[in-house]
Amino acid sequence: MKKLVSLAVLTAVLSGCTDLSTTDTSSMNGYGSADGFGEETLITTDTNSLNNTYLLAPAPKYYVGSAYKVEDVQYIPVEDLNYNQTGIAGIIPAELNGTKTSNGEVFDINQMVATSKTLPLPTIARVTNLDNGQSVVVRVNNRGPFVNTRIMDLSPAAAQKIGMNGQSKVQVQVMAEESTMVKNATLGLTQTTTNTVTQPAVETTVVTTTQAPVAQPATSGEYSVQLAAFYAQDSADALAARMQAYGNAVVVQEGDMYKVRIINLDATQARSVIDALRANEGMAPGLLKDGRWVNADSI
Repeated sequence: MKKLVSLAVLTAVLSGCTDLSTTDTSSMNGYGSADGFGEETLITTDTNSLNNTYLLAPAPKYYVGSAYKVEDVQYIPVEDLNYNQTGIAGIIPAELNGTKTSNGEVFDINQMVATSKTLPLPTIARVTNLDNGQSVVVRVNNRGPFVNTRIMDLSPAAAQKIGMNGQSKVQVQVMAEESTMVKNATLGLTQTTTNTVTQPAVETTVVTTTQAPVAQPATSGEYSVQLAAFYAQDSADALAARMQAYGNAVVVQEGDMYKVRIINLDATQARSVIDALRANEGMAPGLLKDGRWVNADSI
């Protein structure tokens, strides 16, 4: 049974990519090891009917990754089950069929897969074409596209399913339950383990980190911790509101991006926030000192 599942995963993967840490990003054709989804014949307008072996199959690895840069643009991968973003999507070139994705799958143009710069791989998401209202559920399993005007690219099959002939405006919504299921399958965890271990951990940390800003309000620290960067302000605002428990979370606009940061931290507070975000939120935060990027583990 495991062999069948493994083959299903390898047969379906998004636009080819390898790890940014070992890849020359100039030759990646806009894709690479930095974020994905999958599905077969799915009636995507009905979440209750979501029952597809390929879509929820375990991946070779669960990949979030740390902050990275492509052509001087900083990207910060993060686990965000509330992700709901609107932007432009494109189509993964068919010639990338058969190439490896950032989490070790194999891109199949006939599967419902997609790329993302920051979502964990694999992630399950619903993509809606805002021009016609048609939607598809995809398995995000690759990083890209590294083009600032697009938030996601879809496989040719997924694009066709929602009537995309080229770049289109879409809404991308992470499906929390399904994303958790595929993560657990990849990590070899059971749903019971997730419910009994993960949930209490989140509740405990919210209580702990909420007290820190109250006891030691930070107003002039030289450090800022960056959680994520979005092209949609509403997505950034939503994350900033949720992250208030960890400190003074604000949205900073730089160019056409909205960056969520916890600001005014001293070195001790920044270290504590980074450790808490990694442990409790599965995030890979970045660190700035006086507005300049520094190694998050340098403090």
